[in-house]
Amino acid sequence: MADTDLFSPLTLRDLEIPNRIAVSPMCQYSCDTDGLPTEWHRVHLGSRAVGGAGIVMTEATAVEPRGRITPHDLGIWTNEQASALESITEFIRDQGSVPAIQLAHAGHKASKRKPWEGNDPIAPEEGGWEVLSPSPEAYPPFDGERPEMRKATVDDIQDVVDAYRAAAERSLSAGFEIAEIHAAHGYLLHEFLSPVTNQREDDYGGSFENRTRFVREVTAAVREVWPDDKPVFVRISGTDWLDDEPESWNVEQSARLAADLAEIGADLIDVSSGGLHPDQNVVGGPNFQVPLAERVDDGADIAVGAVGGITEPEQADALVRNDRADLVLVGREFLCDPYFGLRAADELAGEEAPAEWPIQYRRAVQ
Repeated sequence: MADTDLFSPLTLRDLEIPNRIAVSPMCQYSCDTDGLPTEWHRVHLGSRAVGGAGIVMTEATAVEPRGRITPHDLGIWTNEQASALESITEFIRDQGSVPAIQLAHAGHKASKRKPWEGNDPIAPEEGGWEVLSPSPEAYPPFDGERPEMRKATVDDIQDVVDAYRAAAERSLSAGFEIAEIHAAHGYLLHEFLSPVTNQREDDYGGSFENRTRFVREVTAAVREVWPDDKPVFVRISGTDWLDDEPESWNVEQSARLAADLAEIGADLIDVSSGGLHPDQNVVGGPNFQVPLAERVDDGADIAVGAVGGITEPEQADALVRNDRADLVLVGREFLCDPYFGLRAADELAGEEAPAEWPIQYRRAVQ
């Protein structure tokens, strides 16, 4: 493999990741309504491992049924689901990649139709369900419609914490080496972090300490059952992109949260952004979220991952070489090219050390 910064190993706890490229979690909405992985998942995730990614991470995987974005999301709330994932993690590992899982709860963005079917809320009588929200009155529907929802009680919150803990235990039994907690993109934990969607007046609302309590409890619960020699990641939205809203989640709070999570035992903060509110003003483009990762890195003694608008090997390598990120998470480019990792190794190495493509494919690249 190429002798470049992008292809240098990354060691977190006792886990050595072979390179700095990770497949970013990308929802496939391709399960039946049982949360079980299908052959689509096996081929989708397996081909990215064949393609040279150091980490192959599942899509957002629901820790309980009401935490699904759609009825067709991947789940990890039963032992049957965990068992069905074992062959996938084994294949990923056999290709030299690290299997990772993103544990998620969609909160008040749950009970929707697939994006290509309109992304509309599904009523309970049509196969949907009542969803949880920190403050239903603050829910900002992207499409003008609201699902049936209720305010999460303290008991609900503790049930979700327990669901994350149990999901982490099942993920370990399924063979995953990294557990990532999804606290971004307007889903449940992000909804509690942001004062835009959290208008509670109890111990889970108001102050920064109270708004971050839920994600800290979830991280502690996952860390409690995840082995000491394996890392825990947390994905956050570095900002809500609501510059005209003085009371919103921003990068300064993200850096402060990252420091708190590091003390709890998180090992890497995966810095994305947005997804909370339809009025967000996202200025996209190459590396558009990297400055958020850099600010988090400056404010906390913890590894950071950068994601967003990363499409070229030299671009990804420069992020690691210039200490802008410890890990580069690639999403849409891996959808276009499952072999992005191998292609990056070839392009960066030139004539010196071309990538070792699977022997079955070598006649196409030699």
